[in-house]
Amino acid sequence: MPPLSGRFGPYGCSDARGAIIGMTRFTNKGHLARAVLEAIAYQTRDILDAMRRDSDLTLKAIKVDGEMVQNDLLMSFQADILGEPIAQQKICEISALGAAYAAGLATGFWDGLEDLRDNWQINKAWQPHMPAETRQRLYSGWLKAVKTVEWID
Repeated sequence: MPPLSGRFGPYGCSDARGAIIGMTRFTNKGHLARAVLEAIAYQTRDILDAMRRDSDLTLKAIKVDGEMVQNDLLMSFQADILGEPIAQQKICEISALGAAYAAGLATGFWDGLEDLRDNWQINKAWQPHMPAETRQRLYSGWLKAVKTVEWID
């Protein structure tokens, strides 16, 4: 359970440290790398589940950006553990694009949000393939691990 930069939402523990659970003498660096990627996906599910509980809204789509979307294993597992399709835009890092869109809307360069939606193009998409019972079993294991290490100081 690598917190990477603390376990913030939905746990609110900014000073958390990573914990490696379930290692054996056969664990290698590939297992550790995969555990980090899976932890990112599980933490994303934690946050999305909390958002759904708090807002009572249903997501229409999950769109991703940033450097991590270039990792197919992460994105495929993310789609599986969420049970939702995921789409990546052609522009990988869209923070600057968002600022440009906001400025364009404010100055009248864009007529409205529909113009921005028309610019969005899918570069790659990942579909969930994991059976629901497997998804629930894996996520239950994650939740058990989170609860196990919460008491560690």
